[in-house]
Amino acid sequence: MKQGPIAFFDSGYGGLTILDKVRKAMPEYDYIYLGDNARSPYGTRSFDVIYEYTLQAVKKLFEMGAHLVILACNTASAKALRNIQQKDLPGIDPQRRVLGVIRPSVEEIGNRSKNRHVGVFGTVGTVSSESYLLEIAKLFPDMKVSQEACPMWVPLVENNEFLNNGADYFVKQHVDALLKKDPTLDTIILGCTHYPMLMPKIMQFLPQGVNVIEQGDIIAESLKDYLARHPEMNEKCSKGGSVHFYTTECKDKFRSTAEIFFDGDFNVEHVVL
Repeated sequence: MKQGPIAFFDSGYGGLTILDKVRKAMPEYDYIYLGDNARSPYGTRSFDVIYEYTLQAVKKLFEMGAHLVILACNTASAKALRNIQQKDLPGIDPQRRVLGVIRPSVEEIGNRSKNRHVGVFGTVGTVSSESYLLEIAKLFPDMKVSQEACPMWVPLVENNEFLNNGADYFVKQHVDALLKKDPTLDTIILGCTHYPMLMPKIMQFLPQGVNVIEQGDIIAESLKDYLARHPEMNEKCSKGGSVHFYTTECKDKFRSTAEIFFDGDFNVEHVVL
């Protein structure tokens, strides 16, 4: 059995915020990151298209030698993960694994919320899938959940406008809308991997004392725990401390935008899915 890197997939760049935290928590492993940047964003696409694109990416990452793929994208986790796990993996290779970011995030919500009133900021795709509502209902049926789709937040981040004054309007608009749905929220999950870049703005417009959960540290802890509980998968993960990036877009464009999200050097190659 040949060892391989741990793979991360996102439709765009936001998953780099997850990889950055994971790599810092577990620097000994090899990692590869694939961004389907030429076809992003996924947030507004149909269920079938997101599933098809995500499956193409997972197969490509398996071809590259990965035994474990993390869908570091809430939209892909919401709309493709279950199908891939249940329908496709048994036929492709039942020994390989694909994991998402929603379940570990929901488990953390349960640890943080005191009054059981929680909120979710997400893309249109993630919110319309109701994946957070379903997962939270399964684990914490006593919780009241309010969601808010924020279609402008990803473009603000990817165009490097997230710290500018112009971002204030779009952030405040959605923070106010979520609070209007439930003024008693004590915990909010950032259900998109781009949104941590907007954290200072989000906190600026929230009442004091509201918990805001970003996913990077949660996924890092969850992955560490997963590998400890599954030593057979840990054995299949190579440990050379390397990071390689792949994009369906132009390499130079990927490199210049990725610097917003990821702290490190960029060894980037172009791939076709």
